[in-house]
Amino acid sequence: MDSLDMLKEVIAAASLRKEAQLCITNAHVLDVYNKEWFEADVLVSEGRFTGYAKPGKGRAHTIVDAKGRYMVPGFIDSHVHIESSHATPQQFSNLVVPCGTTTVIADPHEICNVCGLDGLSYMLDASEKTALQAFFVVPSCVPATTFEHSGAVMLAPDLVKPLQHERVLGLGEMMDYPAVISGSSLVLDKLWEAKKAKKIIDGHSPAIHGSDLDAYCAAGIRTDHECETAQELQQRVRRGMYVMLREGSACNNVLALLGGVNGRNNRRCIFCTDDRQPMSILSEGHINNNVRLAVAAGLDPIEAICMATINSCDCYHLGDRGAIAPGLRADFSLCNNLTEFAMHQVYIGGRLVAEDGAMLVNDESHPDQRVLGRMDVKDFTQERLRLKLSDSHVRVIDIVPGGVVTEAGEAVVTVEDGVWVHDPAQDIVKLAVIERHKGTGNVAVALLRGYGLKGGAMATSVAHDSHNIIVAGDNDEDMSLCVSHLIESGGGMVIAKHGAVLAFFAQPVAGLISMEDGPAIARNLENLHHIATKELHVSNKVDPFMTLCFMSLPVIPAYKLTDMGLFDVRSFSFVQLELNK
Repeated sequence: MDSLDMLKEVIAAASLRKEAQLCITNAHVLDVYNKEWFEADVLVSEGRFTGYAKPGKGRAHTIVDAKGRYMVPGFIDSHVHIESSHATPQQFSNLVVPCGTTTVIADPHEICNVCGLDGLSYMLDASEKTALQAFFVVPSCVPATTFEHSGAVMLAPDLVKPLQHERVLGLGEMMDYPAVISGSSLVLDKLWEAKKAKKIIDGHSPAIHGSDLDAYCAAGIRTDHECETAQELQQRVRRGMYVMLREGSACNNVLALLGGVNGRNNRRCIFCTDDRQPMSILSEGHINNNVRLAVAAGLDPIEAICMATINSCDCYHLGDRGAIAPGLRADFSLCNNLTEFAMHQVYIGGRLVAEDGAMLVNDESHPDQRVLGRMDVKDFTQERLRLKLSDSHVRVIDIVPGGVVTEAGEAVVTVEDGVWVHDPAQDIVKLAVIERHKGTGNVAVALLRGYGLKGGAMATSVAHDSHNIIVAGDNDEDMSLCVSHLIESGGGMVIAKHGAVLAFFAQPVAGLISMEDGPAIARNLENLHHIATKELHVSNKVDPFMTLCFMSLPVIPAYKLTDMGLFDVRSFSFVQLELNK
């Protein structure tokens, strides 16, 4: 409760000594504790549930007839990078709240890798007054690894003060799992600060098994959103983890993991989106999409809703929400049915904020000088993109459609005068990463297969996790044009062909986020997607920019490219392009 006076008001309404402010009648109400539906009028005062009355007997200043709809607690996204929507926290709120999402636990890992603690402060301030209840975790890996340059370095002492913030729930996903397992002091010091603050530690443990997984969990890490199989889900639950079933725009794991969910372990299963773009949210939904997919695949609707609500609260110790019960926050939705999970109305803190897919009052974005711009590129020229090779037998980053994992490929390519030359008969293009934070002048170049790109170039300043500029193309002229355009504009996404810019989507907030609203962002991304596939022939098996921005992520196997060179995630080491070296 916010005050003693509020507590008195809630008790007065609960005891029926005072008329409630709001009554929801004629609804099927979900009890997440007994896991059953029940019939009652639900009373709300001071933004809290105060209790129940017999159907049709509730007294309140405002009575809402649910007309037989399903009353469910507000959905919770247990792990999301708001920046991956390319929307400000305010515009993100406008996108997801109509879907029934009332709370998120956000990891500002992306913007902190560009702006450091200024990024976290911006996210906290920008979300302070949104309808969406936004909590955060302090990013644990800035930079994600020591094998790339990011805009900031956050060490254990830097985390102490942020961990005390009331809306900071813990330490963000610990991606440097080799350092955890080996007992690196640099990493363990961060874990220890979270333990001292009595805050949760999020995990990120792809393809870790056996004693390595034991060591990772022994460090106190309590969640994971990187499971690929039902067996991995159960292995992590056995070790005390909460497993997040993720349904993002690029990574889709709900259906693959449902086989590991059963009546004995579902309380340790929760939903998240991780990275989800506006096009996906507007067309398919947000956490309600996770619930819809799970129910369509055979999961009981009550269990699915519990995974979207009370289970996440148990995980993150959010004791004031997640259920429709006296004293808890009145965050809830009136759901039309238990198949589509479209929301008729969404209430947050007892206030109607969205109806039939639209916000009643939109949250508004405001520029913040702390996070604008952020382009410090040194000595970039087209010449820096030349790929010099001493041998034609080379390592190649092989794209795997449908995710962000790559394979370690090999190829024999064309080399003339010691320089790689594009062969139209091969589906291999050049990939380059240009450092943009510290003016190091770093430019790293490698080869990418399976992208399909022909006759141009594409670039973005959104490149996980350090968000340097990443560009792919079959000719240096268009690649250079794309990079120069991003440097001059302050960041975004760009496509060039035959020496001309075909499309550009500006993202001035840290080079990651647009100031436009969700539908406008979706239109921009859709236009980029259309041009990439139609004009540059990028494979229809991949999302053009989503795939590109993950090609520099050095914590997901197998080969990735950072500003320091070609990186083998399996061995956590740099490798030469030439196989015979």
